[in-house]
Amino acid sequence: MKRVFGSFNQTAVYHARNLLEAEGIEVLVRNAALSSAMGELPPAECEAQLWVLDDADAARAQELLSRPRDPGPEWTCACGERLGAQFTQCWRCGAYRSL
Repeated sequence: MKRVFGSFNQTAVYHARNLLEAEGIEVLVRNAALSSAMGELPPAECEAQLWVLDDADAARAQELLSRPRDPGPEWTCACGERLGAQFTQCWRCGAYRSL
C-alpha cells in the first residue's frame, strides 16, 4: 500500500477516493475518525489519508489527482445570462439548466 493523498478536510479525501474508484483503482481511507481528536493528538496523526491498495496504481493515482478538472462548457440561460458549467440554476431568473 502507498499513501497518495492526505488532508484535514475529509470531504476532499472522500472526493479523491471517489475519483480513483471511478477509474478502477482500489483505495483505503485511513485516520478518518481521528479528526475528532484534533488538539489532543499531533496534527500529522489526525490527517485523513488515502492509500492505494496496489503499489502499481500509485503513480496513476497521483497523476489522476493532480490533473486539472475540466468543468465543461459554459451555458446560456433562456434569459440571456451566461453561466459557468458548475452552475445548474440561473442566478438572474432562477431557471434551471436544461440537459
